[in-house]
Amino acid sequence: MYRFSNTVIGFLNLITLLASIPIIGAGLWMARNSTTCENFLQTPLLILGFIVLVVSLAGFIGACFHVAWALWLYLFVMLLLIVALTVFTVFGFAVTSRGSSMEVPGRNYHEYRLGDYSEWLRNRVKDPNSWNNIKKCIFGSNTCAKVQNWTPVDYMQKDLSPVQSGCCKPPTSCNYNMATMVAQNPDCYKWNNAPTILCYDCDSCKAGVLEEMRHTWLKLAVLSIVMLVLLICIYSIGCCAFRNTKRAETDHPYGENQMTKVRPRWDYYWWRWWYDCKERLY
Repeated sequence: MYRFSNTVIGFLNLITLLASIPIIGAGLWMARNSTTCENFLQTPLLILGFIVLVVSLAGFIGACFHVAWALWLYLFVMLLLIVALTVFTVFGFAVTSRGSSMEVPGRNYHEYRLGDYSEWLRNRVKDPNSWNNIKKCIFGSNTCAKVQNWTPVDYMQKDLSPVQSGCCKPPTSCNYNMATMVAQNPDCYKWNNAPTILCYDCDSCKAGVLEEMRHTWLKLAVLSIVMLVLLICIYSIGCCAFRNTKRAETDHPYGENQMTKVRPRWDYYWWRWWYDCKERLY
């Protein structure tokens, strides 16, 4: 039983070690995605992925070499990791649960409103430093260059990504042919035909970025939940392996009828000396 438990925990840690690679890859994909361009969720994901990688490696070594203190350290870090991953997953769902798209009559694309998203996300894109970095990312990815040669017919027949819908064109409701001044969407006045300006400072552009992030998070949510369940299962089996390892050090392993201990208790020699003294006296 002792060897079986350690074999299982070692094998499962090998699986976790391999499973951490997609998590790290997902974080790197978020960082390099040409249309998402947001960077405030992939950093925690990368950190968690690397922690899973290191902890799984430590657990694999501890289980294979039967080192009790290594397994104890592994279980302690695993517990912290499970709590952190749970909080991260719940937080991600909480901040990305809000948000919706609006259908545009006669168009295949949708438009988005910044006010539909959570306050935490809105504050992140409203921060000038964060938004400047996002704008540089969008501009550098040539997202809008892909549609700059579209004709009005193309806009009526083709679909647009959330970022393209919000950043590469003015809102569809804008009317620039009116002779009289009529109140319009504030984004209509922020639009500029210059390739370096377009609608990058529009609220619709910020909403498009947040919608892209929601799509990305929903894809990663399934991976995070599967990883959480796997970590809980491994933690439970690790507790059994740790208990068996401690029993092997202090008593004897399951399935072996041996009376000698691996090593004497710290007070063994002192009590042995005291017993010999009493034998000589009496």
